[in-house]
This record gives sequence, C-alpha cells and structure tokens, in this order.
Amino acid sequence: MNEKEPGRSAALASDQDGERQPAQGPNLPSERRPSPRRRIARASILAVGGVILLALAAALASILSPGTALGADTVKTAAAAIFAPSYLALAIGKIPGLSIDRAGVALVGACLMVAAGVLTLDEAYKAIDFNTITLLLGIMIVVANLRLSGFFAVGNAWLMRRVRRPIMLLLAVTAVSGAFSAFLVNDAICLALSPLVLDLTLAFRRKPAPYLLALAMASNVGSTATITGNPQNILIGGFSQIPYLRFAMTLAPVAVIGLAMTAGLIALVYREEFLSGDRLQAEVPEFRYHPALVIRALVATGTMVALFFAGWPPAKAAIIVGGLLLLTRRLKSERIYAEIDWSLLLMFVGLFIIVAGAEHALLSPDMIHAVGGLHLDNVPVLSVTTAVLSNIVSNVPAVLMLKPFVAPLHNADTAWLAVAMASTLAGNFTVLGSIANLIVVQRAASRRVQISFWDYFKVGAPLTVLTIGVGTWWLTG
Repeated sequence: MNEKEPGRSAALASDQDGERQPAQGPNLPSERRPSPRRRIARASILAVGGVILLALAAALASILSPGTALGADTVKTAAAAIFAPSYLALAIGKIPGLSIDRAGVALVGACLMVAAGVLTLDEAYKAIDFNTITLLLGIMIVVANLRLSGFFAVGNAWLMRRVRRPIMLLLAVTAVSGAFSAFLVNDAICLALSPLVLDLTLAFRRKPAPYLLALAMASNVGSTATITGNPQNILIGGFSQIPYLRFAMTLAPVAVIGLAMTAGLIALVYREEFLSGDRLQAEVPEFRYHPALVIRALVATGTMVALFFAGWPPAKAAIIVGGLLLLTRRLKSERIYAEIDWSLLLMFVGLFIIVAGAEHALLSPDMIHAVGGLHLDNVPVLSVTTAVLSNIVSNVPAVLMLKPFVAPLHNADTAWLAVAMASTLAGNFTVLGSIANLIVVQRAASRRVQISFWDYFKVGAPLTVLTIGVGTWWLTG
C-alpha cells in the first residue's frame, strides 16, 4: 500500500473509481480554516495598519493643504481613529496578534498623535503632567526601600507569632493592606505584600484565596482615602488642586467603612473558613532584614506622609524623600530601580498625550453641551457614570476622559472627589477592574494558587455596589 501524504489524507475523498478528489465544503480540515482567535488577530493587525496609514495621510494632508478644511478634517479623522482603538486596546490590555502591552499601546498612540499632526512635539511635551510622574516615581522608590530592607518580612513574622484565629488573620491582612495603600500607591503595596500573604497562609495551612481577595480588595478600598493612594487619585489631585488634608478628611471615612465591609463580605462568603474555630500555628521561617535600613525606610516614609499633610506639594515631598533614600552604602541603586514599575510611568506619559490630542482635535462646544445634558453635576449620576466607564476602559483612562467635562462644573471639588471615590471603588467589581487585582492574581498563579473570575466576582461585585453607595451618600450628605 502507498502511504498517504501526511496532513492531506483527511482533505481527500475517494470516488467509486478509486481516484482521490479534493474534499469539498464541510469536509475541509479544521487546520485549514483560521480559528476565531486567528481571525481576530488578523483583523486587529489590519486595523492597526489602517490607523497608521490614516495618520500618515493626515500628516501628508497637513503638509500639502495647510490651513484648509481638507487638512483639518483629515487630522480630526485621524485623531478619532487613533483615540478610539487606543482606548479599546487599553481596556483589553493588548492588541490581539501583537506582543504589546498597555504601556506600548499608550506610547504608540501618543506617537501617532504627533505623527498625524494632531499635536506638535512641543504640545505633546506640555500635555504630560510631570507632577504625577514625579509623585509616582518618588513613592515607588520609598516602597522599594521598605521591601528591600526587609520591613514587610518583619511584619509577616510578627503576625505569624501573634495571630491565632483565621478571622484575626483576615482582619490583619485587610487592615495592613488598606492602611499602607492609603499612602503608598496600592499597586506597589500589592506587589510587595502578595508573596508575603501567600507565605503566611500556606504556613498556617489555610486556603489562600480569601486572604488574597482581602489583600486586593482592601488595597483598592484603602487607596480611596488619599491623593497618593492610587494612580487615578494622583491625577485627580493634580487636576483639582484639592489640598491633601481636605481630600483625606473627606474620603478617609468612606475607606474605613469600606474596609469593614470588605472583611465582613469575605467572612460571609467564605464562612466555612472563618467559623471553623481552628487555631493557627506555624513555625516562623528564617528571613533576612537590615535593622538600620528598616528604621531608615520607616523614618523616610513617616516624614513623607507628614509633609503631605503639612501642605507640601506631594510630588515635591515624594521625590525629595525618595532621592535621599538612594544615598546608602548597603543597597545598590540598581536593585531599587528594578522595583520601579517603569511601564506604568510610560503608560501615563502616553495617555496624557493621547487624551490631549483628542481634546485638541475632537472636543467641541457642542460635545461639551451634549455631555452636560447627562447632569454630571449630580453626584449619584457622576458616581455611576464613573464606575461604569472605569470598568469599560479602566480607572486611569476613565479619569482622563472625564477631565474636560468635570473641570468646568460649578461644584468641581465635590465632583472630583466623587470621581476619585467611584473610579477607585469600581476597581473591585471584577478581577480585571484594577492593576492591583491582576498583580495579586498573577502572583498567586505563579505559586499554583488559582483565583477564578467567579471567585473574585462573587465578593467584588456586591462590595463595589455597597461601597459606592456609601461613598455617594457620604458626598451628598
């Protein structure tokens, strides 16, 4: 017998004379039909190519027909074509078919805004809020020093020696995550605490999932309290110029109530874990820390927070304290730089330029008037709008999109506080709601601990509705 040619036998059909004929219609093998994922990837790559060509056409039109309606219309079309796909890709977290993340998407979108002539290079530079970038960088350096000094490991060992009931461990994780996230950016805190909470729960032989949920959700809720709690609040602090103390006095009560709700809901959903009456026991593992560096990092952190409340510009306080922490003989600067989330800073730079381009080319008085009809000056309406938008495009892009419509409101300070509250608390709705959630889930997966979408949603969804309800009531009371 003749061997059939590999990969083709299923595509051939024998007729009555023994001759082989190509199979028709539904007999075509599945490997010859592109999978849905491959079709989506091809479509997205074609779309990206189309956007690039449109940007180049806009650049050419502005050169060949400067000051004409054709040139202006082409630039506006290019701005819309860059803005919409960029935000879609940011919401998804990637471009199917391409190996690019959110930071890359933001950078490419910013470059295309400049290439298309929507913004000049000088206008792009001016669009970047360097106060936000500086504040984030300074806080990341402080958190890196806390982690590398061994401070968090010391705290972990302290808890292992003293916590004896599962419910007490839940309360401890919730309180620590919420308190640190209030001042030191929740993403950085989740990055530092995720491996420690995993170590803690596995040492106690408990199911890690409820405690990891507490870490992620409490970091979101706790970060509501201050301007430096999360990236979107940092943006809002810069846009609104609300003093640090006033911001904290207004939203800290919402955060405290939210943390209590977080622990209560997790205890209710995982009641078999917390009603068992088990006593926790574990041997404290050996760990390394540097007492002098721990003290130094704590003093620096306390000084920075005190300067925030004393009225110093947060960016100034954070970068000065962070810069001084680099002066040490024991810790190489390269190790601190490795702890900094450079991709987050890059994403912010790109987003500032993308949004500025869209505002410059697309925001008209008619559009502002139309959005005004949504009654965004009403706190409940603004809170719901912000929460929904935050779950569609993520919280930071949502804040940037709302900026042109919130800034002109007559009660702008209250409106900005509502946006800060709702955009932050909305991050608990699903596991994809905030970067902090993804950090915790990814760190858990690296240790073979799985947290599914439903595991998160069954606690996060009701928690989001309850906490935003409390926050809305508080701001309208």
